[in-house]
Amino acid sequence: MPDAVPPSEPRVPSRLYRWLVLLFISLAMFGNYYVYDCISPLADVLKAQLGFSDSSIGLLQAIYSFPNIVMVLVGGIIIDRIGTKRSTLLFGATCFLGAAITAWPGLPFFAPLAAAVRGLGGLFGFEVESQVLASMVAGRLVFGLGAESLIVAVTTAIARWFKGKELSFAFGMNLTIARLGSFAALNSPSWASGSYEYWRAPLLISVGFATFCVVGAILYWVLESRAERRYALGAAGATDKVRFREIFDFGTSYWFIVALCITFYSGIFPFQTFAVKFFMEAHGASRETAGFLSSMLTLFAMIGTPAFGYLVDRVGRRSLFMMLGSLLLIPVYLMMAYTRVTLYVPMAMMGIAFSLIPAVMWPSVAYVVGESKLGTAYGLMTMIQNIGLFAFNLLIGWANDAWGASASNPGGYTPGMWMFSTLGFAGLLFAFLLRRSESGPRAHGLETITVQRA
Repeated sequence: MPDAVPPSEPRVPSRLYRWLVLLFISLAMFGNYYVYDCISPLADVLKAQLGFSDSSIGLLQAIYSFPNIVMVLVGGIIIDRIGTKRSTLLFGATCFLGAAITAWPGLPFFAPLAAAVRGLGGLFGFEVESQVLASMVAGRLVFGLGAESLIVAVTTAIARWFKGKELSFAFGMNLTIARLGSFAALNSPSWASGSYEYWRAPLLISVGFATFCVVGAILYWVLESRAERRYALGAAGATDKVRFREIFDFGTSYWFIVALCITFYSGIFPFQTFAVKFFMEAHGASRETAGFLSSMLTLFAMIGTPAFGYLVDRVGRRSLFMMLGSLLLIPVYLMMAYTRVTLYVPMAMMGIAFSLIPAVMWPSVAYVVGESKLGTAYGLMTMIQNIGLFAFNLLIGWANDAWGASASNPGGYTPGMWMFSTLGFAGLLFAFLLRRSESGPRAHGLETITVQRA
């Protein structure tokens, strides 16, 4: 009897194919990030032309996070149920819709949603000052419904396509492409300066960029559908049944990563909400210079995130890197509040931290949580992150108004700077606790796993 012929090796996507997937799915993130950051350089125009207070501007950013206190966990479960290609398109279309509503406040079709926002404001004790503000807040709420869940879908897709194959570097490249959107938005006072003569024009530009959320999702759908027909994707397409009680089974290391996530991002993004206005009023910067200073975070991250991801893939020591990033973030806010050192120094320090921590933090979840629960794990993490973003955008806006922060009273920004600095200390503590956990007998290999070139 002749020997049995061994089965041939299953066909798998090429390395080039994987990077094409990364490129196209990152286009959706590019549009997402632009729309999120389009408010910051517009803050003083909204204040001058529409009479918005800092609390109102903080609300425009905070409401983005409000639905995600629940939605991203639901979105993570949806991703685990229907797959990344369908969920990416669903959430990308929602982002586009939210951007459009924000740019055209007062459309009759969305009047009930604006009315609901005003009622929500009364329920939670924050005032929605006008119908225009209510409509814009409604648009940002719809955008938030899709945006964070889109990020979870993209993050889950990358984890499944690149786990064991330069995962941290892939995450870094994804964030670089996404942050090009932030960089473009924050520097729009330079390349689209004429649009800032009227508040609506920059928002219409953001609608154009929001189309990438849909286009990128469609291109990703095409590539993954083709891969499902032609290649053996293995576990990338398989998920177990997700039960809510299973989120309590995630280990200690996961929860330390989540705690670091909420403190880190609560110190970064609410600061950026008011950064352009702060640089103009407290340090006398022009709008163009203030926009560039704020975009330095993005510029550093575009270069540093993939570089740090590449490094971590090869040397490990993930929790140690997170400690270093947290330590670097602590002094920057007080430097801006109490010294006249050039703003390029603290913003560069913040930019390095903003490059380092995300490059390590998000891929680390894929090592401490089972693959079939990645969507839920990332959704839960993003949900808790959004609690911090919602609270701190409102808190900083309130603090600026309460202490009278303005060009004539730049010291009014100082209480907010202390709040941000306190978050830096908390982040360092959680990173230290993570390192201690990953140095013990229940370690998941965050300090030891390295990946060779694949």
